[in-house]
Amino acid sequence: MMQKQRAKGQRESVFNNEVVSRFELYNSLFLTLPFYKIKDTGTLLPLFIKYCEDGVNNHETPAEIINAFFKKYTQNNGAKDVIDLLFRFIQYIERQVVLFDAVEDASFNKLNASDEHNALLAYLKKGIDDSSLNQKIEKLIEEFSLRLVLTAHPTQFYPGSVLSIITDLTAAIKINDITSIHLLLQQLGKTPFFNKKSPTPVDEALSLAWYLENVFYFAAANIQSEIDKSLNDYNLESKKIIELGFWPGGDRDGNPNVHTESTVQVSKMLRQILFRCYYRDFRNLKRRITFRGVDEPISVVHDVLYKNAFDPNIEMENISDFLIEHLNKIKNTLIDSHDGLFADIVSDLIRKVELYGSHFASLDIRQDSRVLRDVHSYCRQSKPINSMFPENYDSLSEEEKIKALTFKSARVTYSDKADSLVQDTLQTITEVKQIQQSNGELACHRFIISNCQQASDILQLMELFLWNGWEEDNLSIDFVPLFETVHDLADAAAIMETLYAHPVYKKHLQKRGNKQDIMLGFSDSTKDGGYLMANWSIFNAKVALTETANKHNIQLAFFDGRGGPPSRGGGKTHRFYASMGKEIANKNIQLTIQGQTISSQYGSIDSAEFNIEQLINAGISAGVKERHNILLDPVHKNLLDIMAQESYESFVALRKHPLFLSYLEKFSPLTLLSKITISSRPVKRNAGGALKLEDLRAISFVTAWSQLKQNIPGFYGMGTALKSQEQAGNWDKVVKTYQESGYFKTIIDNCMMSMSKSDFAVTAHFINDKEYGAFWKILFDEFTLSKEMLLKLAGHETLMENYPVEKRSIAVREKIVLPLVLIQHYALEQLQNELTEEEKQAYEKLAIRTVYGIVNAGRNLA
Repeated sequence: MMQKQRAKGQRESVFNNEVVSRFELYNSLFLTLPFYKIKDTGTLLPLFIKYCEDGVNNHETPAEIINAFFKKYTQNNGAKDVIDLLFRFIQYIERQVVLFDAVEDASFNKLNASDEHNALLAYLKKGIDDSSLNQKIEKLIEEFSLRLVLTAHPTQFYPGSVLSIITDLTAAIKINDITSIHLLLQQLGKTPFFNKKSPTPVDEALSLAWYLENVFYFAAANIQSEIDKSLNDYNLESKKIIELGFWPGGDRDGNPNVHTESTVQVSKMLRQILFRCYYRDFRNLKRRITFRGVDEPISVVHDVLYKNAFDPNIEMENISDFLIEHLNKIKNTLIDSHDGLFADIVSDLIRKVELYGSHFASLDIRQDSRVLRDVHSYCRQSKPINSMFPENYDSLSEEEKIKALTFKSARVTYSDKADSLVQDTLQTITEVKQIQQSNGELACHRFIISNCQQASDILQLMELFLWNGWEEDNLSIDFVPLFETVHDLADAAAIMETLYAHPVYKKHLQKRGNKQDIMLGFSDSTKDGGYLMANWSIFNAKVALTETANKHNIQLAFFDGRGGPPSRGGGKTHRFYASMGKEIANKNIQLTIQGQTISSQYGSIDSAEFNIEQLINAGISAGVKERHNILLDPVHKNLLDIMAQESYESFVALRKHPLFLSYLEKFSPLTLLSKITISSRPVKRNAGGALKLEDLRAISFVTAWSQLKQNIPGFYGMGTALKSQEQAGNWDKVVKTYQESGYFKTIIDNCMMSMSKSDFAVTAHFINDKEYGAFWKILFDEFTLSKEMLLKLAGHETLMENYPVEKRSIAVREKIVLPLVLIQHYALEQLQNELTEEEKQAYEKLAIRTVYGIVNAGRNLA
């Protein structure tokens, strides 16, 4: 314990010296930048920050704080002058956030000198003297995989130009190159942070592909290299463990801007970027390998890579096997004739081709089950399908519908014109086959059905493939149900039981290696049932789904839709996987990487390698140990059942409060999010209709609460549930569960992280609001109770006591953006007044602009 405390103290010291002190030093460079009124801005901002802090402590309104500041420190207090200076403060703070990110990233290796060893290597060493352990490890290696899927959720605000500056700035800070830092800060000051218009899905894909090209391409290959070396040392065959997935351009759920053309364009773009990466590597290889005997294969590979990287008219096909064959010829010649000189460089490129093939990342297709039902209905009106189904098909029971399905391949003649969503689905089903032919099967082999509520949702989709150019024997598609709401999660196992027992689906799974992926969504389950119920529902669904799969001898992989913040499944993700237990399938880890999680955890090669390693270590450790999960013991399970239910009831009561939605609309920038030019996806489903909670996207819901600094979806109901157990005399049981269950402890730790990013002092003046004061007090009281009970449970005095560096990082970031929070509230306050159209636009723009910096600084706020 003393050693751990010392290690924590050392990390804190490193953080203060390497991050906080250097940030303050480099921040002073901003004062010398040759920008419009920068000196005035830089001089006034520290005074403004102090005014903000004091005003919040005194529970003053944003208007009172800002007006008092301008009265004391500026001569021009007209509305236009106030807005002008506030905009300059925002621009300055946005760049402070970037600088802090870069300083923190530059210190990553010093802060994370990992004491977590290579789990695979450690177990291989133990297996030398333990044959049963050795067999278990070999079987695990055969089955284990990690799939990271990049998604285009709109909380990744930096364009590629800014990301490149951050990368270069981080490198300069690592070596304290003041001249370069100064120049890069100048570049940063003159570089636009945001687009003037919303990006298209292809734009989003291009933006995220920056990470594939500059981070994952290297990080995943480096990790795979370590794995290969470990396996080779113990005479075991190499096994591809890491896979990459991609959603932009394929995810059309609720996004009418994604079309078949987008999907095709993105698949081509991924392929071209990958071959440019290969070509870049091969040129370096060619400069070193100047020996006799390799001229011909080098010439062949060079020609092929060049054409695939730069010739837009080339006929695309999957050439990964061809490349591996010729690269191996080069490697073997080097080993046989040139003492193996530079063979390691060739091996590195071979490894990358084995990892990324001709596709780079698998493009997932996703659509809502309700749309897919409409497509099935449309097809049933056409020949020859119309003769196969009864006219009252839609009103049949689920059992009767499944019996009516024929699974016959047919060439359908569509007579009536289809609406755009139906047309897109049919075209995409056809186009996926072409993508597989061009880039390989792994390029696009999964169709995810969101809002999946019944077995027929998947079986009907299979029929759609058979009616649109696919044959049953060559149906190289994995159908992935996505269960999201608390209700759907409870029904998930029964739905899969129906599918596994269905003869056609069973036959299909056998052809796909008896493997089934199932996606579980944290975001909608949290919005639906609150933080604890969402986590507990997903846990129980995983247990039931694993049992069902085992009964049918299916290898199950859970695909977790984890967002950035704990309320959307984020936080200390690897700890969840390490604590699953043998009752939950965990040989294949799959999760979405989205929003600020991409830049904060996978923004550099160092951080990406570290986080990938942590996930692999968690999977390997859990797979080898296969401990029983104590949450399934009656005493713990009953306790969590009751707590989750109490938390759920508390959260649902809040959702049903008549002021719930109007509070968010009035005090957060929720209604303005649709004007933010960061995403091709609408803020809500049913874009043209009135705002309803059920239509509101989980990401917008969470973002709105985080902007308020209240983070309700990340903790609400926890305090009520814990207090209830204490009053019932069960406190000792709760403490025992916390101490013994890694899973429950991670839920609590992540909840505390959410609360650390909350600051009710910012909105304390709401208590005086005649309409909303009592509602604000309901939120504040639950926050106070939750904080009190969580600290008591953990035996801590402060939130995140076990994570002092992360806690300090959050505190610094919150201090940087406090002025943005108050400027946002000030702008929203002004928008309640009678304004001219010009004034209204100015205040809306002011409020909108603050959103970017607040989310960027939070790193996993939305």
